[in-house]
Amino acid sequence: MTDEAQTRQKWRGIGLGAIAGFCLLAGMGYGLYWYSHARFHEKTDDAYVAGNVVAVTSRENATVTALMADNTQTVRQGQLLVEMDPARAQIGLSEAQANLARVVRSVRGAFASADTYHAQLAQAQVQLAAARNDYQRRQSAMAGAVSREEVAHARDSVAAAEAAVNAARSGLAQARAAIAGADVSANPDVLAAAAQLRSAAITLSHMKLVAPVDGVVAQRTVQVGQRVSAGQPLLSVVQLHNVWIDANFKEVQLSKMRIGQKVRIVADIYGGDVVYRGRILGLGAGSGSAFALLPPQNASGNWIKIVQRVPVRIALDAQDIKAHPLRVGLSVTADVDISDQSGPSITNAPAATEMRVNSDDTVLAQADALIARIIAANRSAP
Repeated sequence: MTDEAQTRQKWRGIGLGAIAGFCLLAGMGYGLYWYSHARFHEKTDDAYVAGNVVAVTSRENATVTALMADNTQTVRQGQLLVEMDPARAQIGLSEAQANLARVVRSVRGAFASADTYHAQLAQAQVQLAAARNDYQRRQSAMAGAVSREEVAHARDSVAAAEAAVNAARSGLAQARAAIAGADVSANPDVLAAAAQLRSAAITLSHMKLVAPVDGVVAQRTVQVGQRVSAGQPLLSVVQLHNVWIDANFKEVQLSKMRIGQKVRIVADIYGGDVVYRGRILGLGAGSGSAFALLPPQNASGNWIKIVQRVPVRIALDAQDIKAHPLRVGLSVTADVDISDQSGPSITNAPAATEMRVNSDDTVLAQADALIARIIAANRSAP
């Protein structure tokens, strides 16, 4: 063997040894990394930012007259967003007010009618007593002092008086059934008219749509002058200050996940320079395919096993979101630290998050005040 061949063989042995040593060191390094870190972490890049997208819909059939907000604008809860033509709603409210006043006066007349029937009954009872006394005197008179014709007329007068009493009593009962209460405001007809007025007031208030929550306007589809129907979506308000992460982990990654475990989040929009602190809020009740519109039928005979993914909801630190805002739908990478398994896998605690939108309580209070004024004004009207 020549010196050149010996040299090549020598260097080949050194290279193979170096490669073997490198592979051994790499294997040992990975083993150490897995034992000290990787086995306590589950990671996925199938994760996205989610949030509440609150739809603002029309409550009535009306024509849009003004828009006060547009896409990308930040709004506050209660801020006016859309105005609609209130003409028909105002007419409806005026009709309801007039109807309530008419009903109150009608019921007040029914109370007066009951008083009249009561007086008529008292008068008829007095006349009946007088007729009976007259008839008894004629019956007890000496024979020949009173003719039979006079006795017969007295008896007929008693019968007529009794009929008058019965008629007055029936009229009083009918009048009392019509009023059915001791107060005008408690009368069923008045209550029905008041309910119609409240409904008209609520309809008028629906001509102004306000922001149900704080957020950013998105998905505006309505234009000024457009005729909209009740229930039609006009725009949405997205709560960017209250977003979370929906991370879809493989089913083989879920066995050691617990509620409350810490999560490291990296968003594609900012890269690895920005890290969000998160914690697991809960694990989904099933895989995504189980809740699909057409779930797979595994009993059909053509089933193929596919590793399923289950959504895991992750809460983000509010300060991190404030410093680096996120948008709904952005892609992120989630890394869960599963070393602490003291938490439950399914929480039994009630939901701590409560969302409320603007109600009609203020409108109803104003309508009740208006109803009280109308009843007071027409109850004692001349």
